[in-house]
Amino acid sequence: MIYKMEQTMRWYGPKDPVSLADIRQAGATGIVSALHHIPNGDVWSREEIKLRKDIIEAAGLSWSVVESVPVHENIKTRTGKYQEYIENYKQTIANLAAEGVRIICYNFMPILDWTRTELAWNLPNGAKALRFEKKEVIAFDLFILKRPGAERAYSQKEIQRAKEFFDNASQEDLKRVQDNILKGLPGSEEGYTLEEFQKALDTYKGIGHKELADHLRKFLDEILPVAEQNRVKMCIHPDDPPFDIFGLPRVVSTAEDMQRMISDNGSPNNGFTFCTGSYGVREDNDLPAMVEKFGDYIHFIHLRATTRDAEGNFFEDNHLEGDVPMEAVIHEILKVQKRRGISIPMRPDHGHQMLDDISKPIVNPGYTAIGRLKGLAEIRGVEAGLIYAGVV
Repeated sequence: MIYKMEQTMRWYGPKDPVSLADIRQAGATGIVSALHHIPNGDVWSREEIKLRKDIIEAAGLSWSVVESVPVHENIKTRTGKYQEYIENYKQTIANLAAEGVRIICYNFMPILDWTRTELAWNLPNGAKALRFEKKEVIAFDLFILKRPGAERAYSQKEIQRAKEFFDNASQEDLKRVQDNILKGLPGSEEGYTLEEFQKALDTYKGIGHKELADHLRKFLDEILPVAEQNRVKMCIHPDDPPFDIFGLPRVVSTAEDMQRMISDNGSPNNGFTFCTGSYGVREDNDLPAMVEKFGDYIHFIHLRATTRDAEGNFFEDNHLEGDVPMEAVIHEILKVQKRRGISIPMRPDHGHQMLDDISKPIVNPGYTAIGRLKGLAEIRGVEAGLIYAGVV
């Protein structure tokens, strides 16, 4: 028997300009959503969960995955009221399960969620993409934020490039970079002023890769028994970008990180959101091999493609282009699903702003309707071709 991926799309709730009807017309059957209006650390009540689920189901769709239940910063640093927030997280897991939602995506990125410097980077064909420009991030760190000791994190060549950008950039460009870093992108729950951001960075003094990985392990040690009891799959999203930024450690960026998490917490309810775009930014990540090796622990999939360069820059490319071997990844996913006898929820991620959407204001960068519809159609085509060819 062939198991196809469950086709889903992210929906930001009733204020999302992309409606549930739009998503259903695109061909998806499942929704990936979260209760972004509930403050980080608070319990998601069954009433609020049921309200969101009822809206989704009334549109003829199912709430397939929660993305995300945010992990409070106190949990990551193990300071303040972290134990109270862990107890709240456990209750949220139980409440989601009671309403029939049993796949939870989350991340353990310090302070910032995903980071980009350009939200409408012009492609040669006139569409717009998300882009990460490393020299702009370094310029922000050194010359706008002026983080103490930041220069030790960069090479002289990187500092020179950043200085040239800073000296020649317009005020509009500098504001763009600052706003995009500090205000938070879709799915992020926090925004900062410069002063607030530096104070947040200060809370991670003394927390390196080893310490943050240990904090993640301890968090999972506490919540996984609740996930097991309620038949909930926890799937961590990789770091985006998958390397240290602003002196903050990253601990979910490589195959080695994935292996560490499984070795530390071997529960079948402990697993991964396999995001091809995030993992694909690193040349040392062999994506098809990672799917093959960790397939039993992959509970949710983000399919997108990034094109990187040697300097650490990257942009969101067409779903079947760039540095992600998408056909090979999908082939491995189909093999994993056949072996496990399940369909794993997948969503096309970070589509281009294109066609009629170009004239509309960007509400959720990367999540316009037409670009994701195009991505979903391309992914479905690859999947159908592989199945028709009989390679799984």
